[in-house]
Amino acid sequence: MNAPSNVLTTKLDGFGTTIFAEMSALAAQTGAINLGQGFPDTDGPPAVLEAAIAAIRNGVNQYPPGQGFIELRRAIADHQRRFYGIELDPESEVVVTAGATEALAGALLGMLDAGDEVVVFEPMYDSYQACIALAGARAVPVLLEPNDEGQYGFDPSELRDAISSRTKIILLNTPHNPSGKVFTFTELTLIAELAQEHDLLVVTDEVYEHLLFDDHLHIPLAALPGMWERTLTISSGGKTFHTTGWKIGWMSGPEPLVTAAKTAKQFLTYTNGAPFQPAMAVGLALPDSYFEGLATNLQLARDHLVTGLLAAGFRTAIPEATYFTTVDIRPVDSTGDGMAFCRSLPERCGVVAVPNEVFYIRPEHGRHLVRFACCKQLDVIDAAAQRLAEGFAT
Repeated sequence: MNAPSNVLTTKLDGFGTTIFAEMSALAAQTGAINLGQGFPDTDGPPAVLEAAIAAIRNGVNQYPPGQGFIELRRAIADHQRRFYGIELDPESEVVVTAGATEALAGALLGMLDAGDEVVVFEPMYDSYQACIALAGARAVPVLLEPNDEGQYGFDPSELRDAISSRTKIILLNTPHNPSGKVFTFTELTLIAELAQEHDLLVVTDEVYEHLLFDDHLHIPLAALPGMWERTLTISSGGKTFHTTGWKIGWMSGPEPLVTAAKTAKQFLTYTNGAPFQPAMAVGLALPDSYFEGLATNLQLARDHLVTGLLAAGFRTAIPEATYFTTVDIRPVDSTGDGMAFCRSLPERCGVVAVPNEVFYIRPEHGRHLVRFACCKQLDVIDAAAQRLAEGFAT
């Protein structure tokens, strides 16, 4: 008996298997070096890992509270105060989630109605479009593009024009994946002014908040005047503590926004990661030297990757933060077809990357761009760079 032909909801028309699954499968099939998906190849700090082991051994293995263990919620509140001067009530203004992705889904499903619009900066993490679609809303893009020096920015007039009577949320990711951009104080001030002028909510994705290079500074939008009341802040520990598989994230902000997002979130996973939550609390309390060393070591990895990509002939933007470097492939591939390029790269060079067009609502803007990840050991990055240089030698 054949299955019905219309199983998939029309809300997800055009959304297939994620590019990360496809490219990671290619890496496994070919034995290529995987610089596609953003996960580290080293474990996190021993104190965090040991705290998880101790929690398992001490019986922290059943459902935690729906809002998350209070010790982690307090640690999140302490973290926001310590780094940004933001005061939170851990009882009502912090919720633990199954990674930042669930927090984003809860926020968008909990705040949007059919027909609402969300202003988003493209390129963007691919779950944004899917979650907005599932909410019955519409994503309205504002383009981020590099200048001659490879620094990403946007046209303020395009942002203003993107806001309509249907706009409810501005969705902001800073530091930004995949461009590696850190939004500046001037840019954040404009976003804040427009949000207040049009009475909009802002959801901020800040998972790369500690992965900053070259003295760039992360400024949470919630810390700007007039923005606390209308901003839901999302982050996670996966990138900061090299524990992406634990899927421990959180959202914080004023109680009405947190409650709206939590109302939807509770029907997704309800709760998760019991023994990893107290371990994440340990991580958030690590000394400043840990966070400084994290950024310093990753910046060194970025420098190795960028040097290798330039040597291989790519036109390369210099990321200000995150795991990722974006390249223009046209100097080495005249077709400028990033998707075909990435599908052939494992066989040609033994390296996996991700085509940036999947991060765009208007894919023509990213067709010629490809993303490589630097969150690997230096010898792995150098080996990948050598393969690319040999594969594209003229």
